[in-house]
Amino acid sequence: MQTKSFRIDRYISKHLSINRRDIKLMLAQGRIVINGDIIRDVTTVVEEFDHVVLDGEVLQNKQALYIMLHKPVGVVSATKDEIHKTVIDLLPSNMGFSPLDTSSLHIVGRLDLNTSGLLLLTNDSRWSRRLMAPEEKVSKVYQVGLENEITDEYISAFSEGMYFQFEDITTQPAQLKILSPRVAEVILQEGKYHQIKRMFGRFRNPVITLHRSAIGNLILDKTLRAGESRALTSEEVSSIF
Repeated sequence: MQTKSFRIDRYISKHLSINRRDIKLMLAQGRIVINGDIIRDVTTVVEEFDHVVLDGEVLQNKQALYIMLHKPVGVVSATKDEIHKTVIDLLPSNMGFSPLDTSSLHIVGRLDLNTSGLLLLTNDSRWSRRLMAPEEKVSKVYQVGLENEITDEYISAFSEGMYFQFEDITTQPAQLKILSPRVAEVILQEGKYHQIKRMFGRFRNPVITLHRSAIGNLILDKTLRAGESRALTSEEVSSIF
């Protein structure tokens, strides 16, 4: 997903079909304002959520959206689906934004159909790309309900990583904590295809329920019932890393 940023002369030329030489004159005359500041440098870069004004006319005023959703079981992590209800279908038409532009949103860290819990949606591709980057090592916390009892053997197996022959990869070390005989907390810093189910599958122990409760420092709001959502605070947006 590409970040939508352009040099100021290219941005104005692209949006208004104005010759770039004329844009240099506009800059010299102080006619272009970004985020309240008069811009004169032609190398200035316009970012996706900058407020851009030319001669008093607003050219760009896109607001960054960051949403926390409590995803229920049976809803797909997709923007469109012909069979199932999607997470986009769960969002209200107004969430402090008038109206909420769901067409610009994408999903950060999908959950499969039968997994519930914390799901993030945003229109900020730079933020979501950083959130999913392996080098950031952002942890994801899951509560797992299992068919059979868990033993201490699971803890060492998860911490050592497991080899998946199909992809020819070894998973990164994961933390497993036994919460009760058939319930575990698992913390991952990656998200391979059905990773948790496949890891417990090595013990022939089927996963019955799977719920994500946290991503990084962001914990699912306990006041949100399944299917409900809210905007993240600015503190939450920055604290996740």
